[in-house]
Amino acid sequence: MRDYDLSLWRQTNCERLDARPLSGDVTVDLAVIGGGYTGCSAALRAAQAGASVCLLEAHQIGHGGSGRNVGLVNAGLWLPPDEIRGHLGQEAGNRLIELLTNAPTEVFDLIGTHGIACEPVRNGTLHCAHSASGYQDLQTRHAQLSGAGAPVELLDAETARLRTGSAAVHGALFDPRAGTIQPLAYVVGLARAAQEAGARIHTQSPVQSLQQEAAGWVIQGKTGTVRARSVIQATNAYHQGIADTAPDYVPVYYFQYATAPLSHNLRASILPQGEGCWDTGLIMTSFRLDQAGRFIIGGMGELSSAGGFAHKAWVKRKLAALYPQLTGQPLSEGWQGRIAMTADHIPKITQIGPNALSVHGFSGRGIGPGTVFGRLMAESLLNEDPSVLPVLPVSEYSENWTGLRRAFFESGAALTHFIKARF
Repeated sequence: MRDYDLSLWRQTNCERLDARPLSGDVTVDLAVIGGGYTGCSAALRAAQAGASVCLLEAHQIGHGGSGRNVGLVNAGLWLPPDEIRGHLGQEAGNRLIELLTNAPTEVFDLIGTHGIACEPVRNGTLHCAHSASGYQDLQTRHAQLSGAGAPVELLDAETARLRTGSAAVHGALFDPRAGTIQPLAYVVGLARAAQEAGARIHTQSPVQSLQQEAAGWVIQGKTGTVRARSVIQATNAYHQGIADTAPDYVPVYYFQYATAPLSHNLRASILPQGEGCWDTGLIMTSFRLDQAGRFIIGGMGELSSAGGFAHKAWVKRKLAALYPQLTGQPLSEGWQGRIAMTADHIPKITQIGPNALSVHGFSGRGIGPGTVFGRLMAESLLNEDPSVLPVLPVSEYSENWTGLRRAFFESGAALTHFIKARF
């Protein structure tokens, strides 16, 4: 996709990886399909454990949602704790909540351990109320999160406006566990660390078929073959080439734009403590600064759709509404990514065969959960212990009316942005 080459993350990525296409025949303990957070985390953990590993990525590392992410390293899922327990049950829900509570620490520890140059800033995140009703939602979330022991803080409107520098927020939920990163650099750094630990990383290596045989699995690519005892499929919203194991989800698009680096005076008036932000709107907005002081704003919607004009018109008006001092600031070309959304917003692990797992559906929370899920899936397969998985695997998973629901999300986002862009 052309917008990938235009993205800010691709232009500012300082991590480098020497990876080449698959060539010839390879036999390994674990094959990983997909070079995003989940796949690279799995490859790193398996290689550190002494397993032979081969990771295949159809394009470049981070080409999918990982390299198009907003870069907010949040704890937990998008859902509040009570809803997670409601879907999974008390015991399984509490286990997943606890695992993902520690996800930011795992991410930032990996960054420090492997010297990943991804602009890590662990100053927390602000979930901002876009309205009075949005603040009521934050009150509910605060009660549930703090009741579970999370060190979150509910900020009133005055305090939130001081913290963000924006008069457009009606309060915020501050989570000190969280932070921001350059999302593409992080995933490339994970792949580099996995390679240094002994994993074979092959880019530009699309998979054409995945077949079970007596001794394990055979993965056929255009220029080579991988035989593996175990397989992790971590393609999420960018699956291609293997129809039989395609994950089922609702694709939701999210786009971003960035300013040039702001002047010192402008930068000092916006997010002075460096938190990353997103709001409570049904059609969500995110905003943050990068290391160079660029202001990055994002929203739900597909730029390449018929409603793309509404999304593009909305950006400048939203920018001015949040920060009037940024009115007229030139913006970069927009870039976008696909999110794999499940109906209950909980990731799914599918047992696609003996010693073979597939995962998808992070529903917009890819960095922390993807890192944790990848590690635990690798440990589960290498140790033949399904009990370590973050959620119970299912034999199959399907979603109803995915096409209609995608159209609903996109038309809702386009209509919202069209109205807000004009009035």
